[in-house]
Amino acid sequence: MLTQAHRMRRPDEFRHVIRRGVRAGRPTMVVHAAPRGGTTPDPTPPRVGFVVSKAVGNAVTRNRVKRRLRHLVIARLADTPAGTDWVVRALPPAATQNLADDFTSAWRTCLRRLAS
Repeated sequence: MLTQAHRMRRPDEFRHVIRRGVRAGRPTMVVHAAPRGGTTPDPTPPRVGFVVSKAVGNAVTRNRVKRRLRHLVIARLADTPAGTDWVVRALPPAATQNLADDFTSAWRTCLRRLAS
């Protein structure tokens, strides 16, 4: 389970990451990442938000996709730099396909783009 310190909840936080950050798209999802503002490094833990629209499926399907994504994110938080915000946006094929490979690939691409 994601702790409260690792969750993004406010719409303006999501908007900031999606508009100003880097992104990596895959067939089942799009991963966005952005450092939190400021000139000094932010020591707070990374935060993650999920966007799973009704296009993915009914409520049961959307919640299943969110649980699967949350599980994948928890495994990656240890190697994620502090002071970054992430948004994982599921696309309709996420309901029927394996998410692990796409997620790993997109997450690494965003990490590489943040570092450069």
